[in-house]
Amino acid sequence: MKKNILILLTSIYVILFFLGCTANLTNPEIDFEPPAYVEQMPSREDKKDFASVGSIFGQGENPLFTDHKAMHVNDVVTVIISENTKSSNSGSKQLSEDDTMGLGGGAFAYGGTNSAISSASKKLSDIANMGFEASSSSAYAGQGSASRDASFNTTISARIVKVLENGNYFISGKREILVDDQKQIIQIGGVIRPYDIDQYNRINSSQISEAKILYKTEGDVDRATKQGWGTKIIQAVWPF
Repeated sequence: MKKNILILLTSIYVILFFLGCTANLTNPEIDFEPPAYVEQMPSREDKKDFASVGSIFGQGENPLFTDHKAMHVNDVVTVIISENTKSSNSGSKQLSEDDTMGLGGGAFAYGGTNSAISSASKKLSDIANMGFEASSSSAYAGQGSASRDASFNTTISARIVKVLENGNYFISGKREILVDDQKQIIQIGGVIRPYDIDQYNRINSSQISEAKILYKTEGDVDRATKQGWGTKIIQAVWPF
């Protein structure tokens, strides 16, 4: 008897485990791999520039008069993250329907003089001349609204990972801050144009193509505000 109960409980645990695996219990993740076209596009070949003889201004990578902008692989550019998201939507729907149906029975008529037939016809008319009436009505009304207002502002430095053939840069940067056992992680990646970098070697996050921005915290506070995996499994399989 105990063996059968043990087998039954084991089967239930196995079923719950596999159901939990398919219930998307893991936290959302973000992939910071470069887009496909970044990998497909070859890198620009570096060309060595030499200063002209007799020039006092200089040429090449470090000319005398130039903006200190990131131009090569492993150069660092400052990204100003300023994301503000506002959205609002509302909807309403109302339906109504009324149906009425009436069905009347036919009457038998006899124009002869035979009293027996006339009496039978009257009885048949009393039975057949019955009506049927039906009516139905339904109504539905629904209304909903949603609004969202979020903002995220910070600054992070990113490194040029690859210079594309068309001159654009693929950048990637990550910053981790640990304060009182609470870890904050900020990560960014995407493609930028060198023309969008200002004279102070900065660029706004709105000018990043294929931008991926991640901000999360790890620690006791984060764990305390999340449901345990057991509760998630129960909620995933509980039908009510």
